[in-house]
Amino acid sequence: MAQTLPKPALRPFLAGDVPILAAIFIAAIEELTVDDYSEAQREAWTSAADDEDQFGKRLASELTLVATLQNSPVGFAALKGADHIDMLYVHPGAAGQGVASLLSDALEKLAGGRGAKSLTVDASDNAEQFFLKRGYVAKQRNTVTVNGEWLANTTMQKTLASDAPKGATQ
Repeated sequence: MAQTLPKPALRPFLAGDVPILAAIFIAAIEELTVDDYSEAQREAWTSAADDEDQFGKRLASELTLVATLQNSPVGFAALKGADHIDMLYVHPGAAGQGVASLLSDALEKLAGGRGAKSLTVDASDNAEQFFLKRGYVAKQRNTVTVNGEWLANTTMQKTLASDAPKGATQ
């Protein structure tokens, strides 16, 4: 008899989540970006979570959602302002189980609810295909310096659908 995989759920970020979300951030970068970034680049990137206090302040300053499987955090995403996905990370053990899609769907709805007409993201090379499949369009290629290492990403944008056509009645 086939077992049904548990469905991911969402909840708001809590201050006590910082250590596990820092661990998810590091694991996702270390294990899921090997084909796209060098070891030195990954080390520079993960250093953003070295200071958990600062990492927690960043998460708390944005609208951060936590994805859980059986009540355990397995991913998170943060909306900066009304229209920019700042972070979207899923633990490698939960990759491919719909966690990133659930988080993205929620941020797209929240951004629309905040009045955003479009949503942008600076997608890492390994996340670019994920966002392309979701209807994001590449706008520009970027190179950022993190702790002396150059990291490439692509600014992508998605036009958000309006809830109802103009003149529609409910």
